Amino acid sequence: MSIEEELKEHAENANEPFDKRVAASMAIIAAALAVVSVLGHIKTTEELRMQEKAADEWAHHQAQMIRAYQSAATADVLSALHSPAAAAYSKNGDHFKGDAARTQEQAKENETESDLAGKKALRLELGEVCLEVAIVFASLAILSKRAFLWYGGILAGVAGAVIALTTLTIR
Repeated sequence: MSIEEELKEHAENANEPFDKRVAASMAIIAAALAVVSVLGHIKTTEELRMQEKAADEWAHHQAQMIRAYQSAATADVLSALHSPAAAAYSKNGDHFKGDAARTQEQAKENETESDLAGKKALRLELGEVCLEVAIVFASLAILSKRAFLWYGGILAGVAGAVIALTTLTIR
């Protein structure tokens, strides 16, 4: 086959309606993939950020509990010595215990938010995988000229979009 004949064949193939429809659907799937991918990265980052905040709160809680214990121990020693400063240390211990309880609640809230972001990130990543599979099927459909591969790609793309949209239902 000469170069002219080969170029003519490629030009005719490029103008086929099937290829155009598959290419158009690939463009739509690729756009959806980009959006889902970015949202998945955002949720993963949010999950990690909230885990870090929770870890910081737990460390702060532990420090407050240590201070409360030290204040209580000092108050006990000063009480045994009949020192008037014992009351101040006892008051400090109560203050640290109260702060520790509030910090513990904040740490638990951060853990809950991290878990929620993790669940959403997982759904978005599963949707991303389905959308990537859809692009692969559509590519194979263009190469093989098989409509069932294109339909499979559309089905995978719809599944990926639906899975990604289910993140809106997670509360």
